[in-house]
Amino acid sequence: MNNCCALCYIYLQMSGNYCIFANIMTEEQIAAKKEHAGEKKASMKRRDDHHDYTERRMYMITLEVEGRRPVFGRLVGNAFAPKGSKDEPRIELTALGRAVQSEWMGIHDYYPQIEVMAVQMMPDHMHGILFVREQLPVHLGQVISGFKAGCRKAEKALIAAAEPHPTENGAGAIEKEARPTEKRAVSSQQATALPLQGLQVPLQGVSQAYRPLFAKGYNDLILRSYEELGTWLNYLRDNPRRLLMKRARPKWLRPFFGLQIGQHCFSGIGNRALLTAAKRRAVRVSRRLTEQEIAREVERYLEEARQGTVLVSPAISPGEKRVMRAAFDAGLPTIVIMENGFTPLSKPHGEQFYACGQGTLLMLSPWEYHNEKLQLTAAQCTQMNLMALEICE
Repeated sequence: MNNCCALCYIYLQMSGNYCIFANIMTEEQIAAKKEHAGEKKASMKRRDDHHDYTERRMYMITLEVEGRRPVFGRLVGNAFAPKGSKDEPRIELTALGRAVQSEWMGIHDYYPQIEVMAVQMMPDHMHGILFVREQLPVHLGQVISGFKAGCRKAEKALIAAAEPHPTENGAGAIEKEARPTEKRAVSSQQATALPLQGLQVPLQGVSQAYRPLFAKGYNDLILRSYEELGTWLNYLRDNPRRLLMKRARPKWLRPFFGLQIGQHCFSGIGNRALLTAAKRRAVRVSRRLTEQEIAREVERYLEEARQGTVLVSPAISPGEKRVMRAAFDAGLPTIVIMENGFTPLSKPHGEQFYACGQGTLLMLSPWEYHNEKLQLTAAQCTQMNLMALEICE
């Protein structure tokens, strides 16, 4: 370290800005960044300014193919087939899909601080779980950039291997020889085995004209508690089934926009036919009720739902949450009003996905999507309860 660098290092320590060296932005830096960033747009690819992306942590990474081209594989199977059956949903990978999967499994070769936990290839995107066991020498984003570069190199090699090659066959004709090669084999010792079959699919969907393989940026989720890991692994394994269900029930599992109900315009996901049910009931449970009184209210609303009434609520008070949860768990029809809106790529999560797929759930929001956790205001609570009454009219 030269004298100038040493002086800067000491100054930053003394000025309280040493966290720069840990890849965490100061509040002043965050404010300056926002000042020059222009209008903020909803995005799931935004990094957490308060997180150090070099520290020991587990991440779920999602990367999309540029233009959502289905170049990684083909979805096959039956959305409703039981697990372990021959018709269980799965992805049959192309040569490019196998090459990209191999690159992901090889991240540890370049960054031994990272353990590759799992990967799930989809036709036009991929999900992977990385465990940063030791402090990284670079930001995680640099790791992902290196992975993308490796994938692009593998794609070019596949294109070159698939081009026509002259052969000596007496007539002087040119024959096409596809010689796709893989950089490394995927080892079950390296990561959690996910349902990936059909690895002999020929090279498909690789354009010889230059085009970025991956869309700009990536989405990351940071593991906040160890219990989340099982949820992540199940999500990755279930992704092919979820995609098949979306294709089988597109009206119930894809977001919609511009639904006018009374004076409000909603976006949402789920079974819109619930809005035309003969009986709809707004759930209101006072916070002043005792546990015994809440239990009686839960049973009263459940009995109405069993008789065909659709329960409608933003589920704000503890009692309302219990009613709506009990109805949801029983597979009874519910309409939930939410503060956060939806984007064209939004999808229900976990149990909500299957409830929407079965037609028992509708989620509505009159507001635009955002990715911050916001506290509901009293005015919003009042608005949402009035919306529930309006939906039931």
